[in-house]
Amino acid sequence: MATAMAGMTRNPMILVSDDSHGPAEVTPSVSRTSKPKLLFLSHALPYPPSSGAAIRTYNVLRQLAAGFDVVALCFYRAGMHRSAKEVAESVEALSAIARVEAFPIPQEHDAVRFIWDHLRSAVSRRAYTRFAYDSRSYRRRLLELLRSERFDLVHVDSSDLSAYLTLLGDLPIACTHHNVESELLRRRAQNEKGFRRWYMGFQASLTGKEEARWCRAAALNVAVSDADREGLLRLAPDAPIIVAPNGVDIAEFVPLRGGDKLIAYLGGTEWLPNLDALHYFGREILPILRSHGHGVPVRWIGRASPEEIARYGAEYGIELTGYVDDVRPWVRDAFCTVVPLRIGGGTRLKITTAWAMGKAVVSTSIGCEGLEAVDGENILIRDDPEGFADAIGRLYSDAGLRRRLEENGRRTAEELYSWDVIGKALVHQYLELVQTAGHRASAANDAAAPNRDRPGHLGRSELRSAG
Repeated sequence: MATAMAGMTRNPMILVSDDSHGPAEVTPSVSRTSKPKLLFLSHALPYPPSSGAAIRTYNVLRQLAAGFDVVALCFYRAGMHRSAKEVAESVEALSAIARVEAFPIPQEHDAVRFIWDHLRSAVSRRAYTRFAYDSRSYRRRLLELLRSERFDLVHVDSSDLSAYLTLLGDLPIACTHHNVESELLRRRAQNEKGFRRWYMGFQASLTGKEEARWCRAAALNVAVSDADREGLLRLAPDAPIIVAPNGVDIAEFVPLRGGDKLIAYLGGTEWLPNLDALHYFGREILPILRSHGHGVPVRWIGRASPEEIARYGAEYGIELTGYVDDVRPWVRDAFCTVVPLRIGGGTRLKITTAWAMGKAVVSTSIGCEGLEAVDGENILIRDDPEGFADAIGRLYSDAGLRRRLEENGRRTAEELYSWDVIGKALVHQYLELVQTAGHRASAANDAAAPNRDRPGHLGRSELRSAG
């Protein structure tokens, strides 16, 4: 997605790592202003912010940098960053707001490791993600930072990184939950058959236990919707959980007027729920729409392989764009955007983005789950193929209905989902955590408590019995 980077002061520290050579400092660091220091651990390198998770992570990082001096350790996916040059360019772009180091996910470069991680998960009965993100170079660098620098707070951008929790000693931890991952896995299992259905259900159970353990151990958990907060509370009833919804840059994404001649979807096929939505729309909704005489073009905007672009173009007549630097020109001519999701969690950046751009939206209930979505006011919600197709047809022929949804959608984005509004509230919460931790540390020092937990050592009583 388009990202406004203008006006930022570039920090010349560029750090990239691989498992064989460790971090490589390209140019010297510069001093920063005196702020509380935050260690940002992420399961993804959030630049370019071209997918839902990356958009959120990038914007949260940007907002937190306003209140903290941030050091970020990020994994990167080979599918998103295909060369060392691309990784370095992403790290350089992010260096405007934080010191960033990037690490590969080991199993992406080793098929044996991929199988081994699943076996370790099954035998140990611990969530697969604990092993998928197990990296010696990442762990080594994390320990070096904890020993050499003083941090006031740790932000962990996904419970996928829970294996590193025990290294953080008594540092207060704020954990973002992009989804209730266990619930997402359960929903995926319902759409599978045979062994895959069983294994997805098995991992859902393991992941739920990991989420419960993590939620109890963190000083603060950040869910992206009220529905996700309730889901996490069912796993860990006493956990501290707040909601910071996914947002949108309302200055960058503004209403666009175009030809009102096509249907658009925002999201790449690399995320299974997006791919399932493509299948559902192409197989079950689009034939009904065309049988009603609506032969309008359909455009799927986001990452897709050349094989997928050719296949779905031939099979359904749907245009898959592949990766684009800026979605706005591709959405301009849409008379509506569609969100036919049947699997998912969190909140839908694809909807908040469409609202900000003044586009009418048709969605399933799961597609708009967690948003302030009101059927007939800022969205049309339909859960069966016939109703979904009918809603698209209504928007095509009823300009008044389309205009009402466009205006109300933009108003919803401005009032509830601006990143600046969300970011200020989140920074305030984090600064309160630092203050509370400081008071506790002072009390502990006054009491001269022996055997105090140290960074880099197992020290959280909640986890000692967890292994």
